[in-house]
Amino acid sequence: MATEIVIAQTTIDDEGQAEALARGAVEGQLAACAHIDAPFTAVYRWKDAIETAQEWRISYKTTTDRLPELAAWVAQQHSYDVPEWITLPVTGGSQAYLSWVVEETAAS
Repeated sequence: MATEIVIAQTTIDDEGQAEALARGAVEGQLAACAHIDAPFTAVYRWKDAIETAQEWRISYKTTTDRLPELAAWVAQQHSYDVPEWITLPVTGGSQAYLSWVVEETAAS
């Protein structure tokens, strides 16, 4: 398969916003699907203070071709000043599933 598949992740502190970020990316064909993980506790340093927050992780399945547009869309829609944005390469998997990701993210 010439097109590479990636998993891109972000987090947000509101369940409704997590659902909107997931649904909007799939509706726009920027991602084939998005998973929202149950809330977890995040501990981090922000503006010289240690913060604790409840967050939801959104994991998008997409292609390297669609990744720049997905990244720009998430940055525009996200409420954080500095949202998490991490991408992980998919190095294997079901050929049928990987083909489905490519098909679902093809620009129409």
